[in-house]
Amino acid sequence: MSHEHRHGQVRHAIASVPTLSLLRLSAAQRFVGAGVLLAALWALVFLVMA
Repeated sequence: MSHEHRHGQVRHAIASVPTLSLLRLSAAQRFVGAGVLLAALWALVFLVMA
């Protein structure tokens, strides 16, 4: 007795293209991104204190 599972059409999951992938960024781009994030956080701190 055969136990093969053949169900017509096999559907494979299609991965979507990542819009933001930190692994694909270069070290310089990550450094700049971290600087921008820190600047934004400091701006929020000064906004709250003002």
